[in-house]
Amino acid sequence: MSDTQNRHSTDVVIIGAGPVGLFAVFECGMLKMRTHVVDALDMLGGQCTALYPEKPIYDIPAHPSIDGADLIDRLAEQAAPFNPTYHLGQQVTTLTREGEGWLVGTDKGTVIEAKAVIIAAGVGAFGPNKPPLDGLEQYEGSGVFYMVKRRADFAGKRVVIAGGGDSAVDWANSLSEVAEKVMVVHRRPKFRAAPESVSRMDALIASGKIELVVPYQLSGLEGVGGKLTGVRVADLDDHEKVLDADVLLPFFGLAMNLGPIADWGLEMEKGHIAVDQRTLATSAPGIHAIGDIANYPGKLKLILCGFAEAAMAAHAIHPRVHPDVALHFEYSTSKGKPGA
Repeated sequence: MSDTQNRHSTDVVIIGAGPVGLFAVFECGMLKMRTHVVDALDMLGGQCTALYPEKPIYDIPAHPSIDGADLIDRLAEQAAPFNPTYHLGQQVTTLTREGEGWLVGTDKGTVIEAKAVIIAAGVGAFGPNKPPLDGLEQYEGSGVFYMVKRRADFAGKRVVIAGGGDSAVDWANSLSEVAEKVMVVHRRPKFRAAPESVSRMDALIASGKIELVVPYQLSGLEGVGGKLTGVRVADLDDHEKVLDADVLLPFFGLAMNLGPIADWGLEMEKGHIAVDQRTLATSAPGIHAIGDIANYPGKLKLILCGFAEAAMAAHAIHPRVHPDVALHFEYSTSKGKPGA
């Protein structure tokens, strides 16, 4: 469903259309709460769609492996029976109290009146941390990429991957199946990725499908006419060598920018929104935060934890939306088919 007018009224506004926000639509729907969803991107999926639609995700229950894009498609299908209204390509700029509820305003002039708000904005506005290399810009989009949207684009290419986290390791493993050569550059032989993924990479290194370039870091780029031909790397003593390459994938994390969220008067902790671990409630009544943007003791930044937080927030919000309806917890198997 799309916008039909600039002003709307609903039960719950969900800020963020990533996997956790989409599952919050389902959880609210199961409790008979109507939802509107706002996202700055012009498509569903948040980081899953924008950054790694073809990256395999291994820790979603009942899915030994599922690509980011497939996960979003299934979550959208799961939410569909509850007829959420999506406002995409719009950034929430204002969040103001009105009576017992809230007014959510966007940069496109959309205003939504709601009894409660769920902030599922991931890391807020995001962009890649770029390596400080001379001439980097002339290769961006042709030889330097900060994300992989289609594995097929790298078939038969000589690929240099820089970084030591999950993205670097997971894409090294995945692209080794299609690329001519994959080289992983890291300043030390230890990686900050999931142990199972590191073990898989170690096996691929041992079999010669991945070349490990350590202890090195990026020092420069070589090419002609905007076409990348090599990546210069230097060791700890500044000894350089050139890796023949068609593509550089620097995975140094995301630059996080909360944007307007930082001005909404919510209690913050280390750049995240502080919440009650039991209800995901923020310091403002009726506003809850879930997913990566929420912080509480013992927080794990996993999609599956965000799914649980969506359910907890929806149950906590129910009395605000339906104050005269007693909520008796039921399993989905006893409630019946969603939307029926």
